[in-house]
Amino acid sequence: MSDRVVRRVTIPASHAAAVPVRQGEILDVVNTHGSQVVDTWAFNAGDRAEFMSMAHTRSVNSRVWPAFGQSFVSIKRRPMLCLVADSSPGVHDTLLCGCNRAIYAELGCTEYHRNCEDNLHEALATVGLDVGFTPAPLNLFMNVAVADDGAVVRAAPASRPGDRISLQAGMDLVVVLSACPQDITLINGDARMPRDVEAVVRAAAG
Repeated sequence: MSDRVVRRVTIPASHAAAVPVRQGEILDVVNTHGSQVVDTWAFNAGDRAEFMSMAHTRSVNSRVWPAFGQSFVSIKRRPMLCLVADSSPGVHDTLLCGCNRAIYAELGCTEYHRNCEDNLHEALATVGLDVGFTPAPLNLFMNVAVADDGAVVRAAPASRPGDRISLQAGMDLVVVLSACPQDITLINGDARMPRDVEAVVRAAAG
């Protein structure tokens, strides 16, 4: 893999950024402070109707989380992001939805609370894209397990400061990364404090 950096983007706590990633390039998502969940979406840069699908990814790989060398695929079951490296303990989530206004209302918020769903659409707007739906996200560094009785168990992230996951683009993409605003539950750690994260795009090898 190449070490030449094409672009570097800081995603501020509780906000999102749209990051273009060309076919073959490597996207590193860096958990700068170690406890931040990053909701992640990918769209075909030439066809916004083709987006990364967690349901199809689980079906194609027959796994809840892809093994190294396997890909997160689109609704057309084409590889979008291939898992090529992960320095974290490897605890991530493909099961749960992104947070939205309704979730924070359920948690007792009576005023507007930033959320990953709105973050997605705000970030897409910055690159001139508009989609009328919110796909299920890939929740990087989110610690979710399924108990023997089928219960979904949420815990603080197992990641550490500086941990990164590396994903190689299978096509030209617009990737949206949201530093999840969750500050009520322990999704972002016991401190319940959203933090900045960093995205680094590296050139394709060769």
